[in-house]
Amino acid sequence: MIRIGILGDIGSGKTYVAKSFGYPVFNADKEVGKLYKKNKKIFNKLKKILPKYFNSYPIKKHKVTEAILANSNNFKKIINVVHLEIRKKMNVFLKKNKNKKVVILDIPLLLENRINKKSDILVFVQSKKLDILKRLRKRTNFNQKLLNKFRKLQLSLVYKKRKSHFIIKNNFTNKFVKRDIKYILKKVL
Repeated sequence: MIRIGILGDIGSGKTYVAKSFGYPVFNADKEVGKLYKKNKKIFNKLKKILPKYFNSYPIKKHKVTEAILANSNNFKKIINVVHLEIRKKMNVFLKKNKNKKVVILDIPLLLENRINKKSDILVFVQSKKLDILKRLRKRTNFNQKLLNKFRKLQLSLVYKKRKSHFIIKNNFTNKFVKRDIKYILKKVL
């Protein structure tokens, strides 16, 4: 099984690119959303360490935002609880898809949390800063302070780009992304 990890800036179109490969995708952001909505164990752990913010189930995203913006230590506490569970979910996904030729890992902190393996193919999604900002501002839950906190957690884009085996220039048109994906798959399969 070939594991392809998708890297890039927040809002660069990583999820779109991941889906465009046409292989099973593990989307960490989607899994985190499910945890907040459906995992009582996660709620209880968060309630225990941050009772001021987590006092009703299911967990509301704005409560997570509130906790993160209140204190950087809260962010670390939430990450410690959530990431352990996400890692388990990823392992289930990998077992379920072990007979697939390729799987795509759409995990924002892939390198930061050392989830990647040496044999993973890393693809960097590059987009213009202005295009990214335009897209992010359209999101209903856009929060500049939160965005800045997330960016501080991440390794530099220059480093991620250097670590990558391939770069997809995402100008948010289907044609170029599809062409680049076709090229990558031809090289790795």
